[in-house]
Amino acid sequence: MRHVSKRYPGVLAVDDVSLDLFAGEVHGLVGENGAGKSTLIKLLAGAVPRDGGEILVRGQAVELHHVRDAARLGLAFIHQELNLVPYFNAMENIFLGHAYPRAPWGGIDWRSLRIRAQATLELLGAAIPLDTPVNRLSPGQQTLVSIARALAANADLLVMDEPTASLTNQEIDHLFAVIRTLQERGVGVLYISHRLAEIFAITQRITVMRNGRIVTTQLTDQVTERDLVQWMTGRAVDAIYPPRRPATATPLLTVNHLSGTYCRDISFTLHAGEVLGVAGLNGSGRSELLRMLFGAAPVTGGEIVLHSAGIARPIRPRSPSQAYRYGLALVPEERRSQGLVLTRPIYENTTLTFLRNFARGGWLVDRRREIEVTTTLGKQLGLRSRSLQQPIGQLSGGNQQKVVFARALAGKVKVLLLDEPTRGVDVGAKLDIYRIIGDLTAQGIGVILVSSELSEVLGLAHRLIVLREGRQVATLDATGANEETVLGYCFGLTDQTLTDQTLGQNQNSG
Repeated sequence: MRHVSKRYPGVLAVDDVSLDLFAGEVHGLVGENGAGKSTLIKLLAGAVPRDGGEILVRGQAVELHHVRDAARLGLAFIHQELNLVPYFNAMENIFLGHAYPRAPWGGIDWRSLRIRAQATLELLGAAIPLDTPVNRLSPGQQTLVSIARALAANADLLVMDEPTASLTNQEIDHLFAVIRTLQERGVGVLYISHRLAEIFAITQRITVMRNGRIVTTQLTDQVTERDLVQWMTGRAVDAIYPPRRPATATPLLTVNHLSGTYCRDISFTLHAGEVLGVAGLNGSGRSELLRMLFGAAPVTGGEIVLHSAGIARPIRPRSPSQAYRYGLALVPEERRSQGLVLTRPIYENTTLTFLRNFARGGWLVDRRREIEVTTTLGKQLGLRSRSLQQPIGQLSGGNQQKVVFARALAGKVKVLLLDEPTRGVDVGAKLDIYRIIGDLTAQGIGVILVSSELSEVLGLAHRLIVLREGRQVATLDATGANEETVLGYCFGLTDQTLTDQTLGQNQNSG
């Protein structure tokens, strides 16, 4: 791409951008939401026309008037929005947009289609039922179907936009193995992700965008995570994670031998001002633990004890509304489907849980007071929007997540349950969320944090518990543990060597 530009009314979305991608290269493209990455991809895909500059494929200038033009040139795309047909099965979606194989009599050769679809999924290491409509598949399986569709195109250039957001660690490992195989075949990959650890793991060069322009392009092995954050945000970063404030000795919540459908015999105490991390592989019971505490999943045994003003009383939330009354609030794992009404304005999403508090005469909602409270919380959380009447579906992922935080804080929260609080948000929003967590613990709020990013858990938590197959297998001082130690417990590698290593680390940290 040479000096490419794209202007929308009132904004220069892509400003004089030049970018190279070589055969057999994985090139990382990073930047905050609104940096221009998505617009750049749409220009390359032929989805929107460029206003200036040129695009060259294999050294030849090309015109991309339609997505079919990009496909004919050997360009394939995996977008954040998966663009699957929900009632088509996995096999049909994998070859959507490609020519279906034809039988001698002119119809579709379904047997050949099945064989080709199965081979593509096996390349990804994905076991997905081919005849199942994709709307019945998990988010991770749907992502794998979308990736398989791009691979089926046999493209020379592959653009991947946040491909791992819904994948398990094992699925991510398979995907990276596939990317390396494609490299060996000479395929160029443009890889976009907010997960900087992935950028460092898989790319050879990195390009940073900010405000529609290229800030820099560097060899991956010559930059640090702190460099990238500073280039993306335009602000100096002393540390990715804020310094931990000491937790108090005052207990807020005690869990004794708690059990549910997937979790068994979980015990811990959360103290005022403490961040308690929960580590484990997908399916280990992390999210169910939070849902049990929040009254959104059944509790089959054990007890939950809430401490207040020196009094300990057992509680058993039987619904989220009851949990809110006890002072527990949840930021759910998937904000768009579990936490937001995307077509409604920001202020309605903020006050939705506590609408009774904004009712006059028991039924008429006080809109002015809703907006006042949302304004206060928005300033506290660094929310950026055109107005509080803006539909929340129009906000960036980071600002949507801040609204979910605002709703949790609109009540009198004592314990905040965070399930993947930074999933799908850009680096700037992550730093804001880390600051928010630090501010909340400074107020004495206790936080239970679930995250698939172990560096995040270790960077924010005071202590952490590790779950494996629904059982608690370790409780660790987060300041004395490392990712290798935690992963050892996650995978069941709890031999004597690992135990001695962990004890040594904890002693050194003390």
